Amino acid sequence: MRLVALSALVVFALDQMSKLWVLSALNLDQRGTIEVFPPFLTFRMAWNRGVNFGLMAGDDDLTRWVLIAVALVIVAVVVVWIRRDPPGLLGLIGAGLLIGGALGNVIDRVLYGAVADFLNMSCCGIDNPFSFNVADIAIFAGAIGLVLFTPSKPPKKKAP
Repeated sequence: MRLVALSALVVFALDQMSKLWVLSALNLDQRGTIEVFPPFLTFRMAWNRGVNFGLMAGDDDLTRWVLIAVALVIVAVVVVWIRRDPPGLLGLIGAGLLIGGALGNVIDRVLYGAVADFLNMSCCGIDNPFSFNVADIAIFAGAIGLVLFTPSKPPKKKAP
């Protein structure tokens, strides 16, 4: 569990520091967009009140608190799962990534009422309208890691 906690802490810290930097030092919430390495990397501020790509977005407090509760339930389920059936080194790191990212986005919802998204990447003539953040990357990578690096157990044989 130390590896999970360490992975989660690193992701959480990187996520929150990156958001503090773009909001405080770069004033991205006021500037809107900063071309970093166009078109591949742009900082484009977006306040996400929903889940991925703004799905289930709502401006009311009920939506906000439901999404906070769902994220905390997911964190709890992952913790119980990996305690009962530890997935191995890469699976544990994946769990930590998912947990740290989820908690980073929960903090945003508590502090700002929405998740602070700011990374935007486009390529090859495709203009991506969506922004994301470090927590989103970690959640995605962590979920993939848990799927790929959790060994499947053979089904138990039934007694005759």
